[in-house]
Amino acid sequence: MKKWSRHLLAAGALALGMSAAHASDNDTLYFYNWTEYVPPGLLEQFTKETGIKVIYSTYESNETMYAKLKTYKDGAYDLVVPSTYYVDKMRKEGMIQKIDKSKLTNFHNLDPEMLNKPFDPNNDYSVPYIWGATAIGVNSDAIDPKTITSWADLWKPEYKNSLLLTDDAREVFQMALRKLGYSGNTTDPKEIEAAYEELKKLMPNVAAFNSDNPANPYMEGEVNLGMVWNGSAFVARQAGTPLEVVWPKGGGSVWMDSRASPAPAIRSEVGRTVEAS
Repeated sequence: MKKWSRHLLAAGALALGMSAAHASDNDTLYFYNWTEYVPPGLLEQFTKETGIKVIYSTYESNETMYAKLKTYKDGAYDLVVPSTYYVDKMRKEGMIQKIDKSKLTNFHNLDPEMLNKPFDPNNDYSVPYIWGATAIGVNSDAIDPKTITSWADLWKPEYKNSLLLTDDAREVFQMALRKLGYSGNTTDPKEIEAAYEELKKLMPNVAAFNSDNPANPYMEGEVNLGMVWNGSAFVARQAGTPLEVVWPKGGGSVWMDSRASPAPAIRSEVGRTVEAS
């Protein structure tokens, strides 16, 4: 979890040269985002400073966001935050529109390492927003972190009904693929099937799936081991939970979420009223 300045929404969201779905309502932004990505009070402060009202909705998975956009094809949102592989999928399906980068006054300040990736060459359709990593979370009061070194440890029978997994099919499959020594990005049907069989074996150990507020199960003592996002681990530790993060042998997952404007949409002046700063 990062702390964002009050200008971040302006810089990353509106300064996309935003297209707004509600042409008659140019002082309103319809923003569909991951849970926990905008701290309390930021949207109110943004409205106070700009006069732009934000209608804010959240989702817990790319699949939920994608399905809703498929259902509402009349431009229900101005701004969404898909992960890398969904940026790729959505741009190929014509679900997000091209960005006018001439209006991105802060684009040159973005880390070049985060730009021009295969899922969106030249960043024609998306702007990097948040990146992080998924690793193993261990409550050091309950489990010695030194005994946890790889994803395979989560399959141990002593952890029955005690694990937390993210509610993200891709990440969960990547965990199983890495346990088996395969690439987390494999497209081999046999390797994916093998990962599925491994996950079936893991299910007795799983207490919960959570991508809404994955720090909470650790903080409430509901789980002591499992998958964790770096931001969620930070939140838990700030709250006093002794949550250690273990980068597993064989690798964890590094991810990035980007901002994009759904299509179809009607060009609006909303995104031109705020300077990217």
